Amino acid sequence: MNLKKSLYSVLMLLIVMSMILTACTPAATEEPAAEEPAAEEPAATEPVTIRYTMWDANQLAPYQACAAAFHEKFPNITVNVEQAGWDDYWNAIQTGFVSGDAPDVFTDHLAKYPEFAVKEQILDIQPLVERDGVDTSIYLPGLADLWVREGKRYGLPKDWDTIAVFYNADMLAAAGIDPSIMETWTWNAQDGGTFEETIAKLTLDANGNNGLSPDFDKENVKQYGFIHQGGGGFAGQTQWSMFAVSNGFKFTDGPWTTKYYYDDPKLAETLAWYYSLVEKGYAPTVEAMTGVGADGFFFAGNGALTTQGSWMVGGYLENSTFPVGFGLLPIGPEGRKSMFNGLADSIYIGTQHPEESWEWVKFAASPDCANIIGDSGVVFPAQQSGVERNLATREAAGVDVSAFTILALDPNATFLFPITDNGAEIGNIMTPIMDSIMLGEADPFTVLKDANEQVNATRT
Repeated sequence: MNLKKSLYSVLMLLIVMSMILTACTPAATEEPAAEEPAAEEPAATEPVTIRYTMWDANQLAPYQACAAAFHEKFPNITVNVEQAGWDDYWNAIQTGFVSGDAPDVFTDHLAKYPEFAVKEQILDIQPLVERDGVDTSIYLPGLADLWVREGKRYGLPKDWDTIAVFYNADMLAAAGIDPSIMETWTWNAQDGGTFEETIAKLTLDANGNNGLSPDFDKENVKQYGFIHQGGGGFAGQTQWSMFAVSNGFKFTDGPWTTKYYYDDPKLAETLAWYYSLVEKGYAPTVEAMTGVGADGFFFAGNGALTTQGSWMVGGYLENSTFPVGFGLLPIGPEGRKSMFNGLADSIYIGTQHPEESWEWVKFAASPDCANIIGDSGVVFPAQQSGVERNLATREAAGVDVSAFTILALDPNATFLFPITDNGAEIGNIMTPIMDSIMLGEADPFTVLKDANEQVNATRT
């Protein structure tokens, strides 16, 4: 009986204790379980501003329009678009890497990004591409692959470019030259072909004699048939690359290979011909263009023809006081050739806003932004829809830019910008060499062999 009483007492004590504990514990319905994730919400929606820089002033306004469209989609992210000239631009990027104050996102170049990648100064975005399922097939064939090395990706394509002949339509008309000649004109390193013949006809001395006249005075030229774009550094993109490659020259064996061929006689004879236009009086000296540059020299009405990239179409139309046309490059011994290049945006590895920067990179390389850029006509976007909008914009203004697209659509007419490591070192070697050739201070057949040995020494 005592045992039963004891058990009963213990049981009652446990029940009472349980009731006390329950009363002291908050009810489950009062627990703010759903509130914990919400504590991080302000960080996700906190306004963020990222810096985005480019070097092309012509693209500033269209990309500001893209930034505005992006902000509508992501109200918490503001993109400040900045622009600086080519030399100042790259100096600022390099300085920013060192100081830790580089822009979050910047327009990158095939000649520059390999060095940034090796030094781990830009972000490998391939994991983000895979995470977000970005479809790289929306870009024109080959463009996306240019920004990949050993499985790592350092940019998404924004645009592409080719080279064409820019001409002063009034000067051609005055000389009785039909622009349709550009569909069939030819070039070779020996006598320049019908291309040089056309240049000679367009060159006039102070007495009105053209370059084909026995009375032509090359010391008193008032109108040049051709305005060269200078030495061109290690790639000669708008200067001599199209002539050299159409003559049988190749820079390398392909992207990321380790050998250059600047010692090829085909390049030397091409450069010898290129400079001969200056010697004959058909093209101005480098000194004559000092201070204004080749483009400014053309805008001033000092010459009839030059070679430039598709990104300069708007600049030439806006800055020339005469009608400007765009024609095909001449057909060389190996056909008609143009360098094919493309730009992309890279993310600074030290950015404090990697996710927001990635969202901007995706948008800047998306059809939404490409269509804005296409409508502006400044460049050919990396997506076909943007290209078509560019063509429509120019056609509506009565401007034919098919000289650029014809080459881009022909796989046999284009070659890639040389993509290798040590681009800065190679540029430091080749730029003064090419400048000395165009100044008439060096013989290309002599200096290129040694220069090539120096270049390839950087690759070992």
